[in-house]
Amino acid sequence: MDEGQSTEGGGKEFWRVLEELRARLANGAYPLGSSLPAQRALADELGVSRDTVQRALRALAGEGWIESRQGSGSRVVKSPIHLGTPQQETPRVRATLGTFVARAFAQPVVQLDVFTLTSESLDAHIRLQAERVRLGEVRPERIELRMLLPDTSLTLPYPRAKHLASEGEARPDDGAGPGPGQVAQLNGTLHDRLNDITRRHSISLRSALRDLKTEKLVPSVQVEVRYVPLTPAFKLYLRPGVEALFGPYEVVERSILMDDETEVDAIDVLGLGSTLTRHVNDEGDPDSSGSVFVESMRAWFDSCWNLLARPS
Repeated sequence: MDEGQSTEGGGKEFWRVLEELRARLANGAYPLGSSLPAQRALADELGVSRDTVQRALRALAGEGWIESRQGSGSRVVKSPIHLGTPQQETPRVRATLGTFVARAFAQPVVQLDVFTLTSESLDAHIRLQAERVRLGEVRPERIELRMLLPDTSLTLPYPRAKHLASEGEARPDDGAGPGPGQVAQLNGTLHDRLNDITRRHSISLRSALRDLKTEKLVPSVQVEVRYVPLTPAFKLYLRPGVEALFGPYEVVERSILMDDETEVDAIDVLGLGSTLTRHVNDEGDPDSSGSVFVESMRAWFDSCWNLLARPS
């Protein structure tokens, strides 16, 4: 494949490869401590140039998931807690998003309410479950997904460049680093990048689910996304009346690889690294901590959905 002939340049292929590698981390294809295939093997398998693979690996290293060394290849050094295998789950302590979504798709009616920053993690698992439907492993009769995302007009506290002075703040005495005007421009670029990630994954998971209806594999599919004027400090996944996954975003310092291949030291959050706890509704005891949590989160979600959110 000659990437130079692509009308969209190398950017589209870079994102495709990065998302594919993230999905493999998500489904355990590359477990903690394992080595990734050689760059040339990945390039041949994915039909891209070695340079594109190198860019994707640098991005994963900047996010803290892998470590790359000259002559030694790339090794997984951090495992996505909520994207692991079912054996890693400890109910009510640490939980995995993969098994949560799988439990939802094992039901005749799949109901999911989600509040998240970008829907990147959910997208990977929705696509995995869509393939299970195509293989006949699960046969839901109806899928209902409601998702709340932060309004794109918000000025979020993350991601933002790490060593940048705020507006009106003096630059370092040595003159290093960008000035206030460059600060605003760079943070604006980071914000646009975040919105683009959110848009791409929202479209991806919508398409994955709606294609199931088009292919007549699931009779009824309803997917709705709304935007709220809230900065996500946590992510919430609900199976209404059944169970909830809840966890704060992990605030980290990391290097963000931009489309022009420049790297920005930034303060950001990593959804893949957030610890999720599972809360189960105990139908026999409505006053149990699990039942109270599930119902209170359902009430919170419904109030935001009905009173704060605007349609996409």
